[in-house]
Amino acid sequence: MGQPPLSRTVAAVDIGTNSMRMLIAGADSEIGRWERVTGLGRGVDHTGKLSEQAIAMTLPVLEEYGRLMDLHQVTMRRAIATSASRDASNRDEFFDLAESALGVRPTLISGEEEARLAYTGVIGSFDGPGPVVVSDIGGGSTEFVTATGGVSVDIGSVRITERALPDRPASPAQIDAARHVIRELFAVVNMGEVGSLVGVAGTWTELPGLAGSLPSATETYGYTVTRAEVTEVVEILAGLTLEETAALHSLNPKRAPVILGGVLIAEGVMDAVGAEEAVVSIHDTLDGVVAGLLALR
Repeated sequence: MGQPPLSRTVAAVDIGTNSMRMLIAGADSEIGRWERVTGLGRGVDHTGKLSEQAIAMTLPVLEEYGRLMDLHQVTMRRAIATSASRDASNRDEFFDLAESALGVRPTLISGEEEARLAYTGVIGSFDGPGPVVVSDIGGGSTEFVTATGGVSVDIGSVRITERALPDRPASPAQIDAARHVIRELFAVVNMGEVGSLVGVAGTWTELPGLAGSLPSATETYGYTVTRAEVTEVVEILAGLTLEETAALHSLNPKRAPVILGGVLIAEGVMDAVGAEEAVVSIHDTLDGVVAGLLALR
């Protein structure tokens, strides 16, 4: 057998409830990150299935990612599938299509593994005070994780929107109902002492722009948001229509339908761990997957 190449290019794809994300990296450098909001898991909370429309929106993105991996001569690739796929009765049919698009079959991972990968991805580049709690708010689930373990709760920006936030603007009663659902579900969270709360994924990376009126496409890595700012963003978003939300200059307009739910969950996360502020990180589950691939021999 020949010797393995001295340097490798690896890729990680995260098939989430709301977003399709990819990271391509080498041993010493990051080549690129991509994200497309396709809403794959919308409706799964009620139907238990991925809809044909959502799959049709998602497959072209996965095909694009497959071509990019080929273009960058990726030598190892891994795709993970999370909350929506965990709950979908037709996931195997979707995985057949995704495998054809990506060149690798998605691996269905548990919420606990998702949490572990997020922590691994964050901790390699974070130097704030410990103990560190990482919060990953997805479309279907929210993870809390420390160095000693974590918990995954089956509520995310898409699920809470579908369960409790049917209208825009959202009424005070709907906001109260959403907060009640989140508070009850997060009652299982007990992370102990918190030195730093680090937030990863779409809701958290959008929050600094919403709270601070940052220019569109500003890199929010390392920004801090306070508990008071998060509640202020909830109040602003609750009073807007979907069209007005999509027009916010700092927001990816495709997140408009679920961003209010996501920010309410961020508020709940901060309350659950007793944190008055959170630091935003772009390093997350994808980085954890890439680290694992690069460690293989």
